[in-house]
Amino acid sequence: MTFAALAFALLLPADTKPEDAIRAVLTDQETAWNRGELDGFMKGYWKSDQLRFYSGGTVTSGWQATLDRYRKRYQAEGKEMGKLTFTDLEIEVLGPDAAMARGRWKLKLAKENPEGLFTLILKKFPDGWKIVHDHTSAAEPKAP
Repeated sequence: MTFAALAFALLLPADTKPEDAIRAVLTDQETAWNRGELDGFMKGYWKSDQLRFYSGGTVTSGWQATLDRYRKRYQAEGKEMGKLTFTDLEIEVLGPDAAMARGRWKLKLAKENPEGLFTLILKKFPDGWKIVHDHTSAAEPKAP
């Protein structure tokens, strides 16, 4: 067992329901984002070239490309990460090592508050549940 798998096993009881473990992944992502820690946020994603991120008509392939996309969009000069919240979370377990999560995301930024929907496909690996597919959409901005 790898150190990461052992650490994960120690954090969650062996009888933890998949829904609770997946909710913990998303809570950890929210917490890392709100601390400005993109590397911590990315721990919820499968570190593979096979990871897929769909958003705004664009497909991003791979963990590194997804991290680079987030950095460009939220950490480049003049950009901000803001405060992220996930709500209306629905988790559907599809099998012993597969699940789907749906919900809403919202960012509180200095000049705007973008929000939208997401659908995630997660797979259980020895070191825990990871997002293998992310489809995120943004809602039309609300009129003031």
